[in-house]
Amino acid sequence: MKKKTFKKGIHPYGGKELSMECPIKCIDADEIMVYPLSQHIGAPAKAVVAVGDRVLKGQMIAESDGVISAPVFSAVSGTVKAIEKRLVISGDMEDCIVIENDKAEDTVEGFGNDRNADALSKDEIVDIIKKSGIVGLGGAGFPTGVKISPKNADEIDTLIINCAECEPYLTADYRLMIEKNDEIVKGIKAVLKALPNAKAVIGIESNKSQAISLFEEKTAGDDKISVCHLKTKYPQGGERQIIYAVTGRKINSKMLPADKGCIVVNAATCYAIYEAVYKNMPLIHKVVTVTGEAVNIPCNLDVPLGISHSYLLDNAGGVKDDVVKLISGGPMMGVAITSLDIPVIKTSAGILAFSKDDVAAMQESACIHCGRCVRVCPQVVVPQMLAKAVRAQDFGRFDSLGGMECIECGSCTFVCPAKIPLTQMCRLGKAKVREMNAKN
Repeated sequence: MKKKTFKKGIHPYGGKELSMECPIKCIDADEIMVYPLSQHIGAPAKAVVAVGDRVLKGQMIAESDGVISAPVFSAVSGTVKAIEKRLVISGDMEDCIVIENDKAEDTVEGFGNDRNADALSKDEIVDIIKKSGIVGLGGAGFPTGVKISPKNADEIDTLIINCAECEPYLTADYRLMIEKNDEIVKGIKAVLKALPNAKAVIGIESNKSQAISLFEEKTAGDDKISVCHLKTKYPQGGERQIIYAVTGRKINSKMLPADKGCIVVNAATCYAIYEAVYKNMPLIHKVVTVTGEAVNIPCNLDVPLGISHSYLLDNAGGVKDDVVKLISGGPMMGVAITSLDIPVIKTSAGILAFSKDDVAAMQESACIHCGRCVRVCPQVVVPQMLAKAVRAQDFGRFDSLGGMECIECGSCTFVCPAKIPLTQMCRLGKAKVREMNAKN
């Protein structure tokens, strides 16, 4: 079968062999659990508990505070010890609810009970997903209940299940595809019920042949769900890239996928939807990858949300003595961290540990106008010209050159022989343009 893909892109070292054959292992919660109120795109959630309150596992501790927002739930039973500023993955200090785990595992009523999903209406399914705190678990964190209930829901003809997991080293979604494919398919069917005129396409990269075979077997004879073979290439899992690969439709920064009749949902998100709709469980845990050459035991762990990155690493056997760099997420779009005292949140993909830091060793030199950044950019912009506009603080020109189309995938920086931090400069340019637009 011909493998579909998008134009341009790169082929970085995958590193997936370190952990892709490691079955998912569940770990217990920590003594102290920390829940940032902002774990999604949109308005932060609003705390509905107070210091001293006893909470139950599966209890909502912060409610959504706006149309684009999502509630937060406790993964443990215990006592609220503080509501205070804590360090989070962005490097900022943000409001967090701190819970001391009593390890009693007392749950809210009905938690984990089977639900007859077939008897639920479209509106009931959407409402359950919204109230369960589910957001895009592929990294973006957009509230899923909002995503699957666009104004033109009847016009959506394609539901794309993003099973690309193109980010190097990460294998958590792959393990879910191997071990929880039945549940993922049920989650897909729940979303299809909310989108009555849509058919689902499961997009999987060709380096995940076992997952392709399993999903083709599970969906054989289903005229509403099919499997699409995708070429292994980065950033194949980008929303715009996978839409183009599967449908040939082009999306830009001023559009939503729904404007082109598409909705994109990540594989892990589908699993969370299954748990919410079929098992009456809000989003309180997720599977993450702990890997890298400096990790003692690369693995995929099913973790309660709210644990620290330090606790996460400890449960992977810790790191080797020669570790020099830690990244939360993948090497292309993740965030380098200097502290492990930050909580695992809904959008956390994992943690990588390396014994060398290629970025720190880079010595930037002048642009030689080789055009490599242009040849790989999936958004067909000219990164070196965008960087030049940012350096000149000419953000109007940055915007006019299409800078807002940058998806910050890192492909340009990866191939730049002059080691210019093109992605970081584009990120700064986009932030400045947003500031300008907000003032106007």
